[in-house]
Amino acid sequence: MDSLRYKVAIVGAAETTDLGVVPDMSAQQLAIDAAINAMADCGIGKDRIDGIASTVSPAHLAHYMGIVPRWVDNTSVGGTSFLIQVRHAAAAIASGLCETALVTMGQSGRSRVGEGAGGSGGGATGGRRDGSYPGQFESIYGPVGPASLFGMGVLRYMKETGTTHEQLASVPVAQRRWSSRVPRAMMRDLITVDDVLDSRMICYPFHLFECCLVTDGGGALILTSAERAADFPTKPVYILGTGESVETPIVSQMYDLTTSAAFRASSRDAFAEARISHSDVDHLMVYDAFAHLPIYGLEDLGFVGRGEAGAYIEEGNTSPGGKLPMNTNGGGLSYTHTGMYGMFAMQESVRQVRGEAAHQVPDVQVSFCQGVGGMFMAAASLIFTNQPP
Repeated sequence: MDSLRYKVAIVGAAETTDLGVVPDMSAQQLAIDAAINAMADCGIGKDRIDGIASTVSPAHLAHYMGIVPRWVDNTSVGGTSFLIQVRHAAAAIASGLCETALVTMGQSGRSRVGEGAGGSGGGATGGRRDGSYPGQFESIYGPVGPASLFGMGVLRYMKETGTTHEQLASVPVAQRRWSSRVPRAMMRDLITVDDVLDSRMICYPFHLFECCLVTDGGGALILTSAERAADFPTKPVYILGTGESVETPIVSQMYDLTTSAAFRASSRDAFAEARISHSDVDHLMVYDAFAHLPIYGLEDLGFVGRGEAGAYIEEGNTSPGGKLPMNTNGGGLSYTHTGMYGMFAMQESVRQVRGEAAHQVPDVQVSFCQGVGGMFMAAASLIFTNQPP
């Protein structure tokens, strides 16, 4: 396949009007609300959209919006689905399958209204006793839900690398420094490492502040070819690099509990396609359903060496004013987490590259966005830039 580098641009981006607790809207209504806001952002009507991607049924969305699309995608692999859908939409546009694609999502993760409520931890649930892989091979041993399933790996990682509880607690502390200046963030009060360690234990080693929020909301993106981007009023955000992968549907069968093979595969492809190095990245978003995910991300994406990420965050390198600003909206730990967070990570990357973020990083030219689905089941990487080809 030809490279997607500079072939496609994001010209519209928006979240739902309300975010956090939205008890009067279903997942589909939230996805529609986000789509309408994204279309308004780039000044187009539904007649310009000929491609639709979502984990909500594309047929339902198309019918609701009065669109007969030429291209659809319903890829569903947890919270990184929307990053993968953006990659697929870019490929569809580059190959002429559609001209203008809508990628939209909505989730009633907190209020549980209608379809697609979903759980936390990358949009996958645990603890089911059924015919699924988790039901057959993990639930029978007692783990219930993402906190206990993720906990196995992070404990092994801490044992092997010497990463401390204080360093793990530094992740939500760093991200709260960002969300403290983000009006739409659910959690804005500054916290300390002691605050994190004093919050109630959810599942060892995770304390409450090391676990994601549970919220309602959604977001949408509008993509078109780089050549057509000039026809829109918004500043284009070019797709520079992409990657996707899957590893295993059950966390106990990861090749190595302390590192994500899917993270490494997707990010390697994204860097190769973008033709950039790590030093070219000004801004980083790593899906953070739990506090260890940014730690794994920093190492598996190659920004730091094995066992170095905890200290790197603890020292302030990812906080405001640090070397590598990361999760600058506060992430799933402090901004929002509807159950599948990947769309919100992309929204913040787009805002930073546009120069429109609530807590803006100075002079962002390149943003790397990393998603995870399930308990390291799937991964996707996207690299965005505001620099013209």
